Amino acid sequence: MTFEGVAVAMVTPFTANDEIDEEGFRENINFLIDNGIDGLLAAGTTGESATITVDEQRKLIDILVDEVDGRATTIAGAGSNSSKEALNLVQHSEDAGADYALVITPYYNKPQAHGLVEHYRAINDSSDIPIILYNVPSRTGTDMDVETILKIANFENVVAIKEANPDLSKTSTLQKGIYDNNLEDEFVILSGNDDLTVPMMSIGAKGVVSVVGNVDPLRTSKMVHSFLDGDIETATNLHFELYDLMKVLFCESNPVPTKFALNTMNKPAGHVRLPLGELTDTNQIKVKNVLKDLKLI
Repeated sequence: MTFEGVAVAMVTPFTANDEIDEEGFRENINFLIDNGIDGLLAAGTTGESATITVDEQRKLIDILVDEVDGRATTIAGAGSNSSKEALNLVQHSEDAGADYALVITPYYNKPQAHGLVEHYRAINDSSDIPIILYNVPSRTGTDMDVETILKIANFENVVAIKEANPDLSKTSTLQKGIYDNNLEDEFVILSGNDDLTVPMMSIGAKGVVSVVGNVDPLRTSKMVHSFLDGDIETATNLHFELYDLMKVLFCESNPVPTKFALNTMNKPAGHVRLPLGELTDTNQIKVKNVLKDLKLI
């Protein structure tokens, strides 16, 4: 069961008391579904997975599945630098009824290629939930090479990769490997960078796990679905229409600008947890100007 379209890597809204804002999280879920988003990811990097507790991670997954109630695809952020912890989170995701588990490459410990293969083999063999790999070397210090990805892609439950390495040559090599190994019906590439979604789709990617979709879900959805429907001109025009937003949401560490944008739009977001700090004054002005240009405020 592969995924195509737009999945939004949701922010985790916090209350003033630094607890998960469950009501706000549910509100955001409905806002995204109402604006054409195909899938919702809870407890990913944009959801501050590095600073939420494991119990909070499980809670977010449970809320997501409950609130979506079959109206969209649910993706559970279930990675860890500990294989044992990742395995437990994947099993929780399956038990909760999520459609997919997103499993990031283990961070900090920088596993070898054969260690990555065995990490994902253990997760694959421990559950039946479809698994989306997540390669984001700028965050983890590990970049899965194409040969390793293709080995893991042959595992029964592994169905996609969120590829956040911006090297389009690597994406081309990976897509060629997918074709050469007759895996195109079993394993797909999803963009992990909003500003590369249209370029990656031009060489075979099937969609995006998006940050920008938190802020402008309607245009993000239309961009991707226009491309999937063969309307490349509309998709390209929307790419450039959204381009300034795509860039400004990464003017500081994700999800700092995104949470500021949502708060400015009166959407539930709240603060970011330390060690992330609030958006600087200069960048607040930049984000507001882009939101005004797009008529989002």
